[in-house]
Amino acid sequence: MDKDRIIGAGKQVLGAVKEAVGKAIGDTKLQVDGKVETVEGKLQNTAGSMKDTVKDALKD
Repeated sequence: MDKDRIIGAGKQVLGAVKEAVGKAIGDTKLQVDGKVETVEGKLQNTAGSMKDTVKDALKD
């Protein structure tokens, strides 16, 4: 498993927490920051997944 997948998943979780806390306390900036971090995590996770796919294809 590529490290980008692990880091990306972590960013997704952290972003979701920030977004939820921001919503709970009425902090719009924290909500937006959380959403941005969640999207960054999804992108990084996808990049890691693509790297894994290429590595697996090259092994065969």
